[in-house]
Amino acid sequence: MLSFEVVPSDVKFNDCVLITGFHGIGVAGFWAVKYLVQKMEAERVAYIDTDAASPISSTNSGKIVTPFEFFKKGKIVLFKAEIPPYREVEVEFFRKLSSWIKEVGFSEVVLIGGLDSSLKRDDSNFRIVHTTSFKPTGILESAPQLEDEQIIVGPVATLLNRFEIFGFPAYAFLAYASRERIDPRAAATTIETLGAHYDFKVDVGPLIKGAEAIENEVTKQDVKQNVQDDAMYT
Repeated sequence: MLSFEVVPSDVKFNDCVLITGFHGIGVAGFWAVKYLVQKMEAERVAYIDTDAASPISSTNSGKIVTPFEFFKKGKIVLFKAEIPPYREVEVEFFRKLSSWIKEVGFSEVVLIGGLDSSLKRDDSNFRIVHTTSFKPTGILESAPQLEDEQIIVGPVATLLNRFEIFGFPAYAFLAYASRERIDPRAAATTIETLGAHYDFKVDVGPLIKGAEAIENEVTKQDVKQNVQDDAMYT
């Protein structure tokens, strides 16, 4: 059986909103959470000790970065998965995480993910999908919903399914993102929208600049490839 323990066990999350995201399309979820942790100057308050964690460690600002950590700023809690759990125990890990979330008093959960930009059919930059128990309010009340029959995969799907079964309020925020590369613009879209909804302000300027730099490089590569292709047929 997979080990799973939140340390310290007495940390309090009553009535907090949990925001988390993972290494999916465009790495939008992971980068949005990582950026929020840094820019909100959230306090690290807990860790997950589990066999699902790879034997990898790093440092940031002189502190050890462990694979699975919780950060808190006011009533916002951020769960950052620095690396994905082992693939063979991924589903079990997120099932245990969902059970723990249900028990410790969170008011709702936000699951950040990326949505393949090739599926975009209008001028919206994102879609949301929510459990039956979640009632969209504020700017989310008019947010575009994920179209029927679209498939969600990975940790976001596992958690959404569990929360639907539990009758727990949760939703996925899915920003359109590139499948081929890291997409900072998708993270920026996510942060701007969630910031407006939950009343926090985070400067996404560095993310936009990063996105522009990546997009310019991709454009240069495309132009170079087109020139080479044309030369082949000259």
